[in-house]
Formats: sequence, structure tokens, C-alpha cells
Amino acid sequence: MQDLNCAPVPGFNPVIVHLFGPISLRWYSLAYIAGLVLGAWLFHRILSNAALWAPRGKTGKPPAPPAITEDLLFWCTLGVIAGGRLGFVLFYRTEWLWQQPLSILTVWQGGMSFHGGALGVLLAILFVAWSHRINPLRLADAVAPAAPIGLFFGRLANFINGELYGRPWNGPWAMRFPCDSNPAHPLRHPSELYEAALEGVVLFIILQIAIRRFRVLARPGMSTGLFAFFYGVFRTLVEFVREPDAGLLFGLTRGMAYSVPLWLGGLILILRAARRPPASA
Repeated sequence: MQDLNCAPVPGFNPVIVHLFGPISLRWYSLAYIAGLVLGAWLFHRILSNAALWAPRGKTGKPPAPPAITEDLLFWCTLGVIAGGRLGFVLFYRTEWLWQQPLSILTVWQGGMSFHGGALGVLLAILFVAWSHRINPLRLADAVAPAAPIGLFFGRLANFINGELYGRPWNGPWAMRFPCDSNPAHPLRHPSELYEAALEGVVLFIILQIAIRRFRVLARPGMSTGLFAFFYGVFRTLVEFVREPDAGLLFGLTRGMAYSVPLWLGGLILILRAARRPPASA
């Protein structure tokens, strides 16, 4: 898939305003900023609500004070950008390492890997948990319900950039990618919008119901497991209509293959958390 960096909506410019030289403010960048800031806000709210961390009728105790939000936001931002870009290059564009190594730095042109970004965030959580002497699994449980916000805005950014589009399709809401102005390009699934809906909206609702109605934060690993499992399932489903980013692995698209450890690991965390008693206050 070629990253031509042009919007699929006629007349819509991926660049909000040109600043100077090669520097521009893009919707792509703004989407990541919105996802990180709003995600940090929800993370802070979750840590501030002690009632969410215990079964109904009992007193809970968050694993960390809300003041940790700024520290975690800094490291998660670094993890998302560095991990997402390096993951994209290593998982999908390995040849860039020797053909055009400087392109690794041009993150504003699109090309970020969720799986690489997830590894970057995981390392950020482990580092912050270690530096503050916090249980990393419980810290991850607080991050998981906020993560779909970033996924939602990230997929909208992919759509605006005209990248990571779907397979050819002539259905009622098919769109022309990567540039709508060229009638030679086939109509395709707007798979970025499918992912924004499933990985963003639906997954957000599932996790909010889980932590608020069923109080899963009282069971260490359950929130993280639910996030990993449902993301892996949703991503695998969308891969059936998404144009593969690179060659297949074991007969699966790269997105499918990289999602298998996520939903398997998530299922293990869910079963493990369900078999253990709720954490004490």
C-alpha cells in the first residue's frame, strides 16, 4: 500500500495550516494530540474514583495517585510516537532501513503501527510502575479504558491522510483511495472508519461498562485483558476487508498475525483475573 498522504474527502486538506519551511500543522498530528490528552484526562478520572477499584458496597484503593498522570502521559507519548513509527518500519517497511533510512523520521507523512505503539506504551507503563513502585498490571488496568480514545482519533487520522484503506468494493458507502480525484482508482471499503467505530467507540463502551457496571478494576488484569482481547478480535475482523499492508505471514495478513498474541494474551489475563478473588482495599 502506497502512502500518498492525500485525503479521500474531496476538497479536504490533510494540512490545517502551513507554518514555515517543511513544518505544517496537520490533522494527523492534531488527532494524536487529542487522543493522548483526552486519554490522560480519563486516566486521571479513573485514578481519582476509588469506588471503581472495589466490588460494589466496598471501599477500593487506586494503585497510584492521580498526580502520576503527567509522568505517564510524557512516557506514553514517547512510547506511542517512537514505538508506533519503529513498529511500522520493522513490521511493514523493513526495506526502509537501508533504502531510505531518513524516512523513518517523517512521522507527519503517516505510517504508524498500533502494535509497535502498544509495545512502546507497555514499556512506558513498566518504567513508570518501576520508578514509582506500583503494580504494573494494575497501572495498565487504569490505562486500558482510556486507550480506545487514542485509537479512535488515530483511525480518523488514517482516514484523513488517505492511508490504510480497504480492499476494492462497490458497496453503497465505498470510497476511492488514496485520492478521490482520480477515477482510475477503484472504489474501496473505508476500513479506517470501521476501525474507528470498533476499536474506538465499541471498545470504549465495552470497557466503560466493564469498569463501572461490573467493577472489573477490582480484579487485577481484567481490564487489560478485555482491551487486548477485543482489540485483537476487532482488528482481525477488519483485516478481512482492509488492504494488506505487506506480504502475508503464514497465510494471514500482517495485522492478523500481529493481533493473535494480543487476543490470546488478553484471554489468558481475563481467565486468570476471573479465577482470583478481588483485590483488597
